[in-house]
Amino acid sequence: MNQKELESYIYAYGKDLYSFCCSVAYDRQEADDLYQDTFLKLYEMGENLEIKKNPKSFLMSISVNLYRNAKRKFSIHKRIMGTAMSIEEAADIPSGEKMTEDEVMEKEECRMVRSAVGKLPDKYRIPVLLFYMEELSISDISSILKLPEGTVKSRIHRAKKILKQKLEDQAYEK
Repeated sequence: MNQKELESYIYAYGKDLYSFCCSVAYDRQEADDLYQDTFLKLYEMGENLEIKKNPKSFLMSISVNLYRNAKRKFSIHKRIMGTAMSIEEAADIPSGEKMTEDEVMEKEECRMVRSAVGKLPDKYRIPVLLFYMEELSISDISSILKLPEGTVKSRIHRAKKILKQKLEDQAYEK
């Protein structure tokens, strides 16, 4: 793969991949690293690459695999060193900006849903993000995660049930 081909992939799929990385990762730095590592891995694969069929799906699978590897390494490190991962959540509403009540409610609902999705276990969170955020088909997700289509469908269904329950509980608490 030459630099021109890499740039064409970045131009065509970079925005989608970056937003996926931001959703999967817990902070901006981790998302940036995952994004860069994905394209670096693509570049390293070079001439051995045959991704004519679905390049976006291929990039997502690289990203998911890199994320899983990093998480596995971190959990091993955490067990050895006894450290804990911190999750930071920044405020979404910029200061000084006037918003209508409907806009505030809509932002709050989006924040609640994102928060609930972020708390799902990876086996549910990643298929949900790929399906709803990246709008990939069940078969594409199946090939990315190397799972049967039925398993992907059931994980998305189970995640929706979990999210519904969490969001209903939050609404009831308020």
